[in-house]
Amino acid sequence: MTKNIMIVGVGGQGSLLASKLLGHLLLSEGYDVKVSEVHGMSQRGGSVVTYVRFGEKVCSPIIDKGEADVIVSFEKLEAARYVEYLKEGGRIVVNTQEIDPMPVITGAAAYPERLIEKMKDMGIAVDAMDCLSLAESAGSAKAVNIVLMGRLSNYFDIPVEKWQSAIAACVPERFVELNHKAFLAGRGDA
Repeated sequence: MTKNIMIVGVGGQGSLLASKLLGHLLLSEGYDVKVSEVHGMSQRGGSVVTYVRFGEKVCSPIIDKGEADVIVSFEKLEAARYVEYLKEGGRIVVNTQEIDPMPVITGAAAYPERLIEKMKDMGIAVDAMDCLSLAESAGSAKAVNIVLMGRLSNYFDIPVEKWQSAIAACVPERFVELNHKAFLAGRGDA
């Protein structure tokens, strides 16, 4: 059975590294894996979406509306934007950070209020945490992506050591220790 994970965020937050790490981990576990950056702008500020599909045999890298088992979101508004992709009984793992999109920056719109509560009111399982603070505590605000991967790891039956090996394989050596700390903080083990 194929599992579907959407990683959504804003350009410059490290969502591509998160999807690379997840893909590396799942391949090492023997799954057929398809990773696809679907759309978005990789420069800072644009919406970025990456699909990670894995299972015994995965034919397409695309996740349609109502198919995502998990949505990992780097920011609350991005989680709300893609909620229709979540399948019945799916879960959203979300950083509680707010990054103003252009309409808010220009004053044309206000940042929506109570997004986490609204998603929970829809009956969605939402795991929300302040990943930015945890990343800063680990040593760098840029480690939000790895904090989120740590949080996501709680929903997988894959040993922590294997996640740590995937981190070591995907990040420059000088950042491995910091990312291990960020990962454990996300898991709640720090």
